Amino acid sequence: MTGEAWTIDAPGQWSLDLTHVPPGSTALVQELMRATFPAGMKRMFADLGAPLESMDLRFVNGHMYTRLRPLVGADRAGGKAPPKAVLKLVTRVHPAFRRRERTARRSLTEEPWRAVVAEWHAGGRAAVERANLELQEVDLAALDDAAVARHARACMDRCLVSWEQHFWLHGYDLGPLGQYLYEGQAWGLGPAELLPLLEGASPSTSEPRRLLSEIRRMVDESGASPTSLDDVRAISPEAAAALDGYLRYRGAQLFSRYDVDGLTLGECPDLILASIDAAAAGDSAARVTERSAAVRQRVPAAQRDRFDDVLRQARDAMDLRDDNGPNTAEWPLGLLRLALLELGRRMVAAGVADAPDQALELTTAELTPALFTGAAPGAAALADRTRRRAEQRTLQPPRTIGPAEAPPPPGVLPPYLDRLTGMIQVVVQQMAMGPEALAAASGLHGAGVGDRAMRGTARVASSPEEALDKLEPGDVLVVVSTTPAYNLVLSIAGGVVTSEGGPLSHAAVLARELGIPAVVGAADAMGIADGAEVEVDPVAGEVRLIPSM
Repeated sequence: MTGEAWTIDAPGQWSLDLTHVPPGSTALVQELMRATFPAGMKRMFADLGAPLESMDLRFVNGHMYTRLRPLVGADRAGGKAPPKAVLKLVTRVHPAFRRRERTARRSLTEEPWRAVVAEWHAGGRAAVERANLELQEVDLAALDDAAVARHARACMDRCLVSWEQHFWLHGYDLGPLGQYLYEGQAWGLGPAELLPLLEGASPSTSEPRRLLSEIRRMVDESGASPTSLDDVRAISPEAAAALDGYLRYRGAQLFSRYDVDGLTLGECPDLILASIDAAAAGDSAARVTERSAAVRQRVPAAQRDRFDDVLRQARDAMDLRDDNGPNTAEWPLGLLRLALLELGRRMVAAGVADAPDQALELTTAELTPALFTGAAPGAAALADRTRRRAEQRTLQPPRTIGPAEAPPPPGVLPPYLDRLTGMIQVVVQQMAMGPEALAAASGLHGAGVGDRAMRGTARVASSPEEALDKLEPGDVLVVVSTTPAYNLVLSIAGGVVTSEGGPLSHAAVLARELGIPAVVGAADAMGIADGAEVEVDPVAGEVRLIPSM
């Protein structure tokens, strides 16, 4: 592929997004993102009162670009911004802004994320799990070809519902985090001091390690040296039940990427076995309590109760954030992958595909029994789609497309909209999203997570599956970014380096929760040679290459 155009037929500046879906993503995932991402964001912004309509997205040559969509005039061609006085007047008299100001006031007064977080733990998560398990427990082998096609469509339909919920929920997990960081500024506290106080706040992130460490305890007590998962099951009925229970809720989760060409955990038994071997329980409660007390002393005495409250809300939100993705995104998408592979095996048997994974190239409209009648794309057309996506992954996309859009100057928005905007901006900054973060990334410097440096062998790959296939306990995992479901396997890594992301990215959160030194957002990380010895220094926020002797 040469001479690709990097243009978007829409106004404004669009930023490359590598955190949601990988370059060269499948048609199904592009459909999913177009249907659910703007819709979920629009609903969330309206519910909370943000001065934004939604977040738009476009795919250009297989790469995803996003743009915050203004509440008013989103489709107007760019030009010189009106004077500040005019903007200030518009945001106070325009009906859309007046409605959002009232909603923002209610949100910041009532803090609705408290109820959403509580409802998730009281029954929301269980409802998502039940919907996933209903599809997971279908015996695909017992279905005829037409029924398998319908099941794959049902899995896609489940993703459409669940992914919109996923993006909507982010307003209620990121909202308290933004509030915590935004209010901390008034106390003279920055993210470097506040974010470490969130360590240990996400049981859903550390739960896989806890469950695996319990299985490891059974292995150690037995004196066995299992070389397969069946060997683990053979240790005792308790070990078999623990392993099968673990896989029931995690085996169908995609752990490496947000796309159906990623792998589910159940497809990687050797990785599961290595994770059991490397599992160890951890406890950071005492360390966090000590840090929190020290930071609290810097808050004015009259504001310490408020500090306690916003910290508590932020810690509650952390668990929702990292429980949200695996259940609402990676699990249903993993079920879709498994259904497609079964469909692909039937297509091979019917002579309309050359390999089962060609079914991953289908579109939603093609998930019908017509696949077996010759009325759908054949093996050659599907192979061409695979080739095209592989070529797209080799492209060097621009970081931004379109002219820069200046944010509204300070003092333009009404007070509650202004405060809510500040909360959004600080979260976006700490997640390292947007053109400013992309422009600031350089070299092997990034945001450090942890308080100790480590040395190890770098395992680098263009795909997460390749890197994880090479990873040995204690190695440094080097990838573009991670998904929340990496907590299923990340415990075997000694360190983590990513080329994308910031202190609130999934990679940073996982490293913080699992006690693994990390440097995230090091722009040149993917230039590290696979097998090189590196030092990951989170205190300096730097990755250093160690010369070979």
